[in-house]
Amino acid sequence: MSVQPQQVRNYLRELQAEICFALEESDGEAQFMEDRIDTNAGGLSAPRVLENGRHIERAGVNFTHSVGAELPSAATARRPELAGRGFQAVSLSLIVHPCNPYAPTTHANFRCFVATKKGEAPVWWMGGGYDLTPYYGFDEDAVHFHRTARAACNPFDSDLYGKLKAACDDYFYLPHRQEARGIGGVFFDDFQLENWATSFAFLKAMSASFLVAYIPILERRKNTEYSEAERDFQLYRRGRYVEFNLLHDRGTKYGIQSGRRIEAVMCSMPPVVRWSYKHEPTSGSPEAKLYERYLIPRDWADLG
Repeated sequence: MSVQPQQVRNYLRELQAEICFALEESDGEAQFMEDRIDTNAGGLSAPRVLENGRHIERAGVNFTHSVGAELPSAATARRPELAGRGFQAVSLSLIVHPCNPYAPTTHANFRCFVATKKGEAPVWWMGGGYDLTPYYGFDEDAVHFHRTARAACNPFDSDLYGKLKAACDDYFYLPHRQEARGIGGVFFDDFQLENWATSFAFLKAMSASFLVAYIPILERRKNTEYSEAERDFQLYRRGRYVEFNLLHDRGTKYGIQSGRRIEAVMCSMPPVVRWSYKHEPTSGSPEAKLYERYLIPRDWADLG
């Protein structure tokens, strides 16, 4: 099969609708708004945003198909040989910030890049994955999330999940805090299997497993009673999310450099956040347990 970015576009557009529907069903009140713009050379920017829901404070499920004459520096920093090539980038990127402190934030991204140059074969890769950022950790949630990811990987290569989990643990790390962002998940970039067809099949399998991984966790936690103190801790920990996105996330940097609408790029940010100077959780508290158990990389899929 030849390289077909339009094939990925069609699939991810359908997946965007499926994910938005599932999140609307879980929230029970709010609905997504789409802000569509058809861009040059057949491209499309179609962010969908849900805000101020009953259970979801903000969710962004953003589809982008970018077509350009030259890759931005964020995309060529690790692949300088691709500088000057034309490109198509197809991406579905999402973030969910629930209202309840016991319901974790989640992030996912599924994408493909195709870089072209006249007279040469196209260079292409796929990327993406998903991860979970709890504020109050539960082994049950972590095990389910990671086992779902492993089940999606195993039909392609029994060693693949371990590699992608390690890549996720490495990527979603805040070096200035010496701290993981959450409990990880799976992450892949510049990714190919033996051919386009198999690589696309993997992208579909992994992306299709996202709702299976996350929605049961959201359903378990969204109605948990909580206090103002627990809400304060959630807002404090959301600050780590902002720090990572602004300082380290390649997707945020690419979105800014590629000229995408800044509102669409920044809708991944939590709507309310708080920083506290020298915050120290009480020893033995659930807040302390987040640091001691859940921000330490573990083989969650093998637990229990």
